[in-house]
Amino acid sequence: MAVLRFPEGESADFSQGEVYFIGNATTVIRFGGITILTDPAFLHKGDHVDLGHGMWARREVEPACQVGDLPPIDLVILSHYHGDHFDDVAARELDKDLPIISTADAVGKLRPIGFPHGYPLDTWESQLVEKGEARLQITAMPAKHATDDAIAALLMPVNGHMLEFSRGDQHLYRVYITGDTMLNDRLKDIPRFYSDIDLGLIHAGGTTFLITLVTMTGEQAVRAVKITRPRTAIPIHYNDFSVFMSGLDDFKKAAAKSSAATQFYYLDHGETYTFRPEG
Repeated sequence: MAVLRFPEGESADFSQGEVYFIGNATTVIRFGGITILTDPAFLHKGDHVDLGHGMWARREVEPACQVGDLPPIDLVILSHYHGDHFDDVAARELDKDLPIISTADAVGKLRPIGFPHGYPLDTWESQLVEKGEARLQITAMPAKHATDDAIAALLMPVNGHMLEFSRGDQHLYRVYITGDTMLNDRLKDIPRFYSDIDLGLIHAGGTTFLITLVTMTGEQAVRAVKITRPRTAIPIHYNDFSVFMSGLDDFKKAAAKSSAATQFYYLDHGETYTFRPEG
């Protein structure tokens, strides 16, 4: 595994980190001096994205910020190459030299539009990142964009991701990002290998494609939390586009009834969740 190394910046803060929610699946995760942008989508409310196969979606909620408002970004983590996860604004305005960790399909499609530094991961493969004392191991998690195999074949392959932050050899914090997945049996493998997930960023929304669900409803997303068992779970990807049919209220209702030993936390666009490693 080749190591992706960044020059050390200003003194890194290992006492706490943060997740800033921009909208849809777009977040900025900062910890230990490493700054990560996930699934960059910055189209304005009312704009449309092409989802392929003649399908379009209208953005219903304004993102909390634009590319020019972002802090310096070290790398991008991309679930898959769909217009609501990497849009025309991102393609036009993001730094073309940014490393992008995603599926082989996405890396192959990003290269012709000017993003040559792609790092493809298959399920359970990892990429190590180092910046000063900070180490980040990113591992692709199982994900499936549709339960119907015929529909899944029409859609792009998708990854979830596990982010493991360390200071040297000292493990500090673990973040699981589901990606655009439906419930499937492979999710049950995740807690077998990762029994102590600190934070889960859970893609919900009940996205419909050709009348078929291709992301989890609120109720299904809470079931995914119960399967993967993060200590804290934050739903994202729940109301930004016209193809979403299961909003945040559905997630909240299911969470209120759930027996999952997880604390649920909710972010509006533009809000920040601050986390602290135990000990």
